[in-house]
Amino acid sequence: MGQVGNKAEFRWPVWLNASVLLIISFLAIGFATLRPKPGADAIAVAFPPWWSTQRAFAGAASANTAIIRETSIPSLLIVHLDKPGDLTRLHDAGVWLVLDPQAIAACLRN
Repeated sequence: MGQVGNKAEFRWPVWLNASVLLIISFLAIGFATLRPKPGADAIAVAFPPWWSTQRAFAGAASANTAIIRETSIPSLLIVHLDKPGDLTRLHDAGVWLVLDPQAIAACLRN
């Protein structure tokens, strides 16, 4: 008679299913609520978090956009878009995220 081999099976941990679902849900809700409205002329732009306020201002200015307001987060600015190509220039200047300014109102300074 042959010996039946004990093969170690990889089992996906049960808690990992819930964690993946939680992360995907969080990202989907964030994407849906933070996305700027189509045709908005004022948007919030997020530069890399390690950028200083001065560097974020220089990045927004290099894209020829008007800075409307700064926030309590140094790399997050509210800018005004004049032309359709402004968003492309902002991404070229280093913008990571484009957000709805009303959705991030809690980050604004008083």
